[in-house]
Amino acid sequence: MTSLEAEPPNDMPRYLRIKERIVGLIAEGKLKPGDRVYSESEIVSSFGVSRMTANRALRELMFEGVLTRCAGLGTFVSSQREDIDLLQIRNIADEISERGHRHTAKVLVADRIKADARIAQALDLAPGTEVMHSLIVHLEDSQPIQVEERYVNPAVAPDYLANDFSTITPNEYLTQLAPITEFEHFVEAIKPDAEIRKLLGVKADQPCLRVFRRTWSGKLVGTCALLTYPGNKYRLEAGSRKRHRMPGAFPGGKQE
Repeated sequence: MTSLEAEPPNDMPRYLRIKERIVGLIAEGKLKPGDRVYSESEIVSSFGVSRMTANRALRELMFEGVLTRCAGLGTFVSSQREDIDLLQIRNIADEISERGHRHTAKVLVADRIKADARIAQALDLAPGTEVMHSLIVHLEDSQPIQVEERYVNPAVAPDYLANDFSTITPNEYLTQLAPITEFEHFVEAIKPDAEIRKLLGVKADQPCLRVFRRTWSGKLVGTCALLTYPGNKYRLEAGSRKRHRMPGAFPGGKQE
């Protein structure tokens, strides 16, 4: 474990100096995700502060998501997580590019199906209506980060399945064809089923984050999608208190 050395005295409150030092070591790569960080006793000794001050610094870093504590084991640097802004709909390929990484996609399913009751309700169609269905795994630098299962209203995008979604994302195509005029998101933590675990490469005891998204283009519901992320790599952010209606029992999909 990297040595924690006290910084020269300054006007900053002591607990903030401790936080700044730990965050600095993480930014420099001297502390990496999963590394154990300093105990309260070690901070007390290095900085000459009270145990209360050391505890406050560690507690605030845990609250901010920088650190995580495992009972009986210690405090560790949290895994890096990307934020999902629930107030926007963005192209995942653009998000990955902005992080300086490479986006690729594996198209697993692209077909037409008869809408069952839950899909029909979500798309505001009659049960049995033919809709388009795609299942795609998005990868960031060859690591799977999102499983996208999407159902598309053919009245909005009749040529949806003619696209090669390994070169253009559904989001990019659909927003060009039928600009979104309204949308809603519902979010839940899930225990992924065997298929999702395999596609995302996660363990049986690792939770995932699932976002149900429904979009409108004009008066028509254009698509509904289930977007599933590995829970240790993403967190949610939002700044709105607006509440949306729940589209029946569709959100959540199949779970074990």
